[in-house]
Amino acid sequence: MRTALVIGTGLIGTSAALALSQRGVAVHLADHDPEQARTAAALGAGTDEAPDGPVDLAVVAAPPAHVADVLADAMRRGVARGYIDVASVKGGPRRELQARGLALTPYLGTHPMSGREKSGPLAATGDLFEGRPWVLTPTRDTDTEVLNLALELVSHCRAVPVVMDADAHDRAVALVSHMPHLVSSMVAARLEHADEAAVRLCGQGIRDVTRIAASDPRMWIDILSANPGPVADLLTDVAADLEETVRALRALESSDEHKRREGATGVEDVLRRGNAGQVRVPGKHGSAPRVYETVAVLIDDQPGQLARIFADAERAGVNIEDVRIEHATGQQAGLIQLMVEPKAAPVLTAALRERGWAIRQ
Repeated sequence: MRTALVIGTGLIGTSAALALSQRGVAVHLADHDPEQARTAAALGAGTDEAPDGPVDLAVVAAPPAHVADVLADAMRRGVARGYIDVASVKGGPRRELQARGLALTPYLGTHPMSGREKSGPLAATGDLFEGRPWVLTPTRDTDTEVLNLALELVSHCRAVPVVMDADAHDRAVALVSHMPHLVSSMVAARLEHADEAAVRLCGQGIRDVTRIAASDPRMWIDILSANPGPVADLLTDVAADLEETVRALRALESSDEHKRREGATGVEDVLRRGNAGQVRVPGKHGSAPRVYETVAVLIDDQPGQLARIFADAERAGVNIEDVRIEHATGQQAGLIQLMVEPKAAPVLTAALRERGWAIRQ
């Protein structure tokens, strides 16, 4: 691939353009808001000047509700040899293009499974997709050249290609992305009018659950409008679990010992099913989940503290598999949780203690 046209210079489009530009592809940028395209160009994502002729690949990074319109316009103008979109829903755009009578041989629906809570070109990074799955949904009609161009794009972005059926993809993202986002928003909504004294007690658990609720509602209305059925089906199941859990909790309030036992059993059931589901979440680099030991260290909220602790771990010959930070309420301090292989935990603990770090047992 020597040339590309990215149509839509938000977070995803600009991040893809940055990755392509960094690997020598001549990228042209277009957006319904010219100022946004100019911003992306100023970041080094390419040029906002129109190409002289057809490019090798057109990447449509428009909201799901507008993907089919943008693709149809680009295909009718013949702006590229191949066309892909990066919308989070795949079945709808293909069916809309078919309904308009467009040939689908030069088109391939794709979806990079990566993002951030922030949107727009200023939130973009050239490594946004690195190590992340990038779903490709070819059919028997897809031209081999277009599939190869898409694979080249995925390679330039250092993502991991995953081939799926379009409708299977839509059901999958409803489960792992769209439904969880709504649930996160529902939990976060409980905080809107909560007492300030209660909100000040927020710890890492509530931060983890509500993190994705910070995303742009307008963007998510577009996404959910394109995939409402599968999401509604999943939320129906969640609602049934909620009703059963509420009944179990009410039973725990009863003075009747038998009802309390039934309530405890009901709560335990949902918690155990949660355990069983959570262990299926892929681990590091998409591999099977692994159990790590946690070494918890108290740190001051000062420049250089994280660099010091990572350097001390390196000197001890210990690889940090994962890390979490829990900030103390009302203090310029926090607890950093270093996840390591079980056999490395005592080595790291001893090394950090020797270097003056306060270890929390």
